[in-house]
Amino acid sequence: MKSAVETLNPTRVRLSIEVPFEELKDSLDAAYKKINQQVTVKGFRKGKIPARVIDQRFGRGAVLEEAVNDALPKFYTEAVNEAELNVLGQPEVDITELKDGETLNFTAEVDVRPEIEIPDYSGIEVEVDAIEVSDEDVDKSVEQLRERFASTSPVERAAEEGDVVTIDLEAKVDGEVLEDGVASGVSYTIGSGELLEGIDEAVKGLEAGGEATFTSELKGGSAEGKEAEVTVKVTQVAARELPSLDDEFAQLASEFDTLDELKADSRKRLENMKQYDQATQAQERVLEKLLELVEVPVPEKLLEDEVKTRKHNLEHHQLGQMGLDLEKYLEIQGKTVEEFDAETAEQAVKGIKTQFVLDELVNKEKLNVNQEELTEHLMRRAQSSGMSPDQFAQAVVEGGQVPMLVGEVARGKALAVVVEAATVKDTNGEIVDLEDDEDESAAAGETVEADASAEAEAEDKNEA
Repeated sequence: MKSAVETLNPTRVRLSIEVPFEELKDSLDAAYKKINQQVTVKGFRKGKIPARVIDQRFGRGAVLEEAVNDALPKFYTEAVNEAELNVLGQPEVDITELKDGETLNFTAEVDVRPEIEIPDYSGIEVEVDAIEVSDEDVDKSVEQLRERFASTSPVERAAEEGDVVTIDLEAKVDGEVLEDGVASGVSYTIGSGELLEGIDEAVKGLEAGGEATFTSELKGGSAEGKEAEVTVKVTQVAARELPSLDDEFAQLASEFDTLDELKADSRKRLENMKQYDQATQAQERVLEKLLELVEVPVPEKLLEDEVKTRKHNLEHHQLGQMGLDLEKYLEIQGKTVEEFDAETAEQAVKGIKTQFVLDELVNKEKLNVNQEELTEHLMRRAQSSGMSPDQFAQAVVEGGQVPMLVGEVARGKALAVVVEAATVKDTNGEIVDLEDDEDESAAAGETVEADASAEAEAEDKNEA
């Protein structure tokens, strides 16, 4: 076999492959054997039909077609390995010449990873938010905890903001009561915004037994998006009572004995959250600066596939779970289809560039992933997916996605290397040392990389 490589552009090549006919012998034998098992010829036992009889009865062309289809992947792979190409996706194959007994010539066009030159990134400088937790932040956190321990008790008065009312609902569209438009005994906190628009104004001022009618656009159900006439009847009004902010509350709501200890713990938790946010922000901004420094050509076919994948996931998974279609989603977002397509393409380009650059850094810095790092990453991914670690691990193994996870961890480590070399300052002008919390920084790095490289799974499958 002979092969030659022609570079069509920085991300696509054409392989020209010549195969002497004798190298097709194994594939021809396999073709005759396969046809033998599929056909019957009077006078011959199944599987024992001579090759000349198959040629006469079914045509040599059918045998050649079967043999070529069997041989092409093998010779293509040999040519790719010989040229040391890093291919992406499936090739477009064209048989240019097939002479029985003489030669098989074909071409294969395929996308390849572009060659990337990583420049000196030690001069990158970024600014992140300072870690500042005010007394108001602590008070708000404690107040949220206090809300969780609120109790309710029925009152004989008109409903007010913050009260919990028990209500019955009936929705009509065009004067007809909807089959799924009736609900009884619904508990609703006035002002929470959890039900229909306009319901707060309707129930305020009503006592138990009172009712009101209002118009609202339905958020779900058989008449989603339509204007409905909604009748609401209040069957009970209950006032929410918050516990006193004292040591007794601290003991009720936490493992602490005093309110001061509870507040100190709340402050520490808020500081930890802001520290994680700061690490994530640093990773994101360093990554943006790094991508600005590197010229990365993006393969057209890979970009096209990635855009399709992102749209499919949004429409059939994310929006489906929310009961929305793309048209309604764009209406809520205030975007046109053209704006959505442009944003999706921009995100896809960034994701592809991120993976290419970080993969090149993994090779340049000779970064490896050990079992402990992979296990920690798997645990984090399992937690974010809502699955148990065992369930997630099983799904990963069965789906052949272990290399994808290894790649995510490796790219996270590569980004961490760049962040470590960069100068990170907060808004107060202070140098931020992200090594103070290596675990949080590593987790943030893997999260940023996974978000920006959403196409990794699809590309890994293509390469396989």
